[in-house]
This record gives sequence, C-alpha cells and structure tokens, in this order.
Amino acid sequence: MPSLSVSFEFFPPKTPAGQEKLLLVRDELAATNPEFFSVTYGAGGSTQDGTLQTVLALRESGIDTAPHMSCIGASRAELRNQLQGYKDKGIRRIVALRGDLPSGMGRGGELRYANELVEFIRQEFGQDFIIEVAAYPEAHPQAANLDEDIKNFVRKCQAGADSAITQYFFNADAYFYFVDRVRAAGIEIPIIPGIMPITNYTKLARFSDACGAELPRWIRKQLESYGDDSESIVKFGEEVISNLCQQLIDGGAPSLHFYTLNQAKASLAVVNNLRK
Repeated sequence: MPSLSVSFEFFPPKTPAGQEKLLLVRDELAATNPEFFSVTYGAGGSTQDGTLQTVLALRESGIDTAPHMSCIGASRAELRNQLQGYKDKGIRRIVALRGDLPSGMGRGGELRYANELVEFIRQEFGQDFIIEVAAYPEAHPQAANLDEDIKNFVRKCQAGADSAITQYFFNADAYFYFVDRVRAAGIEIPIIPGIMPITNYTKLARFSDACGAELPRWIRKQLESYGDDSESIVKFGEEVISNLCQQLIDGGAPSLHFYTLNQAKASLAVVNNLRK
C-alpha cells in the first residue's frame, strides 16, 4: 500500500538527551514521507516555547510541522500574537484544542472551547492556516454523552476546521460509528484515526483509563499474561495495531496519525506492515 498517508505526533523533549534522540526519531519517521508532524502543548500553554522550538527542529527535515495550540488560560491578544509568530515563521498548520488549565490555575482565559478558538483563527487570519481539531470516537471523558460530544464536534467543524484527528482507540467500530454520525450531521471534513502503538502494558492501561480510551478486555488479558516479557508485548502490540489500521484503511479512513511518544520503532513497524 505505497500510497498510505500517515502523520506523527511528538512532544517537546525536556532534556538535551531527549532533544538529541528526537532528531534521530524525526529522521527515521521522515523517511516514510508523512503528510505532517505535530507537536503537543502543555496544560495552559506551559510548554509554548518548547513546542515552537520542537516544531522548528522537526521542520528542518522538510516535513510540514503543526504546533498544538490551546485557548484555555489565554487572552485574545496572547493568541493573536502567538498565531502571528507562527505565521511569520512560515508555520501554516495548527492543531486547535481547548486544552486544560494547569492544576491550581484559576484563570480560564477569554475563549472557553475549541470551536471558539477555530472561529477566532478564521476571523483574525482567514485561510492562512490549515486547522486540525480533535475528535473523540468514544466520547470526550468530560462529555455528558456521545450525542452532546458529537454536537460539540460539529460546532468545531462549522467554525472552520479543515480536518480532525481522533483520540486513539482500539475498536474500529467506534471510529466508523462516529464518522457515520458526523456525516449524517452534514460534516464532510476528513477524520483521521489517531493510533497508539502498544509497547508497554502498565503505561498504556494507566493512560487509557485517564483519557477515556477503552482498552478492550481481550487486549488487557493478553498483555497481562506476558508479565515483564517486553518482547512478546511489542510483538503482540504490533500485530493488534497493524490489524486495526488495516481495518480502518479498508473501511475508508483517509490517513493515520501515530502518537509516537517520541519513539520511532513501533510506529515504523506498523507503517511498514501496511505498505508491504
């Protein structure tokens, strides 16, 4: 499947060693000719400078790179300055998010929701940026129910989003059901599945529980059975994620977005399996 479209997410490294490793991972993943890289953003914009520096470092590979941008805790003036800075540096793609306030921070900012951020970007900068937004096939953990979450997603799209990247999931039916519901609501933008490679059971289970992504019982049980056998965990994870991605592509997913956690090997293995 040589035409498979992929993209990869990174986070800003916190140490010189992490920065050095990032460049090696960047080059390995750039060799797959991805559509873009993206870089996460800390709660309340706490890694804003790190995000920008990481975007610039990744972009040196020649791959279009998008910073995540959150509106929580920021004023319109701060957001305008940030966007102008991105534009001045030739950054043309943004992942627009509501974001989270850091613990203990009471100031909510002037914009409360991602749809307001998308609308603000369009009002201030027109079509200068490609805007990606988040989607939650299994519903946002803070959503009252899936119906309300879909209404929130539709608002983001109507405000001017170009495409969406989903929270990771392990059940392809959840993605297809979400897409069907969104299409029925009149939304036609591409909805790109977010893919989380499986390399460590304990961390994956903890992270999935925290962000509302269902880790199916059969996957949990199989991973538990391996104990500390990391080689078996990685091998099983590669098989599960490769099969999931194949289902998604066969079902019409436009692309795949890998949450790399600044590692190349697991994502590369899946991409290579799909392109055989």
